[in-house]
Amino acid sequence: MGQVTWWRGGVIYQVYPRSLMDSNGDGVGDLQGIIAKLDYIASLNVDAIWISPFFKSPMKDFGYDISDYLEIDPLFGTMADFDQLIEQAHLRNIKVVIDQVLSHTSDQHAWFEQSRQSRDNDKADWYVWADPKDDGSAPNNWLAIFGGCAWEWEPRRQQYYLHNFLKSQPDLNFHCPQVRQAVLNNVEFWLKKGVDGFRLDAITFCYHDEQLRDNPAKPKDKRQGRGFSEDNPYAYQYHYYNNTRPQTVGFIEELRELINRYPGAVTLGEVSSEDSLATMAEYTQGDDRLHMAYSFELLTDDFSAAYIRQTAEELEASIGDGWPCWAIGNHDVQRVASRWGKAQANPTMIKMLNAMLFSLRGSVCSYQGEELGLTEASIEFSQLQDPFGIAFWPMFKGRDGCRTPMPWIKNDPHAGFSDVAPWLPVAPEHKNCAVDVQDVDSYSILNSYRHFLAWRKQQPLLVQGDISFVDADTNVLAFIRTLDSQRMLVLFNFSGEQCRFDLGKLTLDEAVQGHGLESGYIASDDTSAVILPGFASFYGKLN
Repeated sequence: MGQVTWWRGGVIYQVYPRSLMDSNGDGVGDLQGIIAKLDYIASLNVDAIWISPFFKSPMKDFGYDISDYLEIDPLFGTMADFDQLIEQAHLRNIKVVIDQVLSHTSDQHAWFEQSRQSRDNDKADWYVWADPKDDGSAPNNWLAIFGGCAWEWEPRRQQYYLHNFLKSQPDLNFHCPQVRQAVLNNVEFWLKKGVDGFRLDAITFCYHDEQLRDNPAKPKDKRQGRGFSEDNPYAYQYHYYNNTRPQTVGFIEELRELINRYPGAVTLGEVSSEDSLATMAEYTQGDDRLHMAYSFELLTDDFSAAYIRQTAEELEASIGDGWPCWAIGNHDVQRVASRWGKAQANPTMIKMLNAMLFSLRGSVCSYQGEELGLTEASIEFSQLQDPFGIAFWPMFKGRDGCRTPMPWIKNDPHAGFSDVAPWLPVAPEHKNCAVDVQDVDSYSILNSYRHFLAWRKQQPLLVQGDISFVDADTNVLAFIRTLDSQRMLVLFNFSGEQCRFDLGKLTLDEAVQGHGLESGYIASDDTSAVILPGFASFYGKLN
């Protein structure tokens, strides 16, 4: 792909550095561990890596609480390690995208330590401060995602500060011009280092309503979805005033103006709002906003051909010249093999799910371990690290189950991840999925993933073509990818039972082979239909 458009249709492999590879024997993955596995990542045929935060942090939220945006946390290594990582990744033609957590900092950041001291210091208005109500209670009814009130009292100022996440993650005040400039300066530091782009964490949370209006209540029948359920009171509100404010678009445009000075660099926004698909469209319109965005629509428990079609069609109807990025897993949700696979999960199904993700129109984020078919690990309460899970146990067990170490060597005590007990235990069942086991199996999930992405690179329709959906059996997802005069029919059987797809007015030129999947085939008794075995896929050229 060209230097400027490598991201358009690109596959981005998410690295959760704590859990990829421990190079120094402290039980935690690190930058040198990523460097050691770059050949493996290159073998996957992905275009880029997105690295979750490795900046200086007290690790209350495992790096998403940053105390210094311009320093590497010693847990992960040094700036020299990062420079080496950029160099070595680029030698392998792998782009490097890093997380930027712009909406909030750690309460140990120097900015906040100064801001909290008084109401009249140089950084007094760099965070969101508000007076109490007359009865001393919080300024309004806003709630934090991690539970409870979104306001924390600071006795030195006799005010509350806002935290949309943990109370140790105070929200920056983006209404303050000096804050926006300081944030942009931090971003440019990494651009000068040679990074190829940024995944923008919680980008919808940058601005708050300056009038501090209460969020309205959400009806009971609207509380499910987007990662929240009624065990978390956050689901009880429409979050109109504590995120996705109109001013966010203006900041995104300021950010894009900076990014444009570094050709080839891209922005990928994480979108969470009351209408995430509409926000994705708004944030990616034109050439002066985000290059691409993704939301949690395919990170929920909803799994059916109809749901995926509805989600993609709804986005296509509104996104215009914007560009989506799809993900079915990441470090915040239950692993897709368990979440969607449930009792049906088997290698054929997991291969199909990966191929389906890679065949939608847009770019893709693929979370480490999805190429191995890893399931959600079971973590005992005494082993939990995630504050989210600790707070909501046992109804919600947190995010540790998708963050356990990568299994590299089946017969190693810690699966080749570390020489010592790792920060989270290796799931025993993951050892059977280890890289050394799958490497030598031509039909493994890992080799299917590699094979499919190598094949996909040779299919311009799948990388950059348009998409239109076709009616099919309840269990079949059917669509056509189009580029110029070429058209390709794509089918996925979401069930374990054989399905039949009637071509109707469609005329197949030929089935496309070489993708390394369990494939459907033209019916021998009737060439107007495609037969799809359980969890099979089909790619066919159309006249």
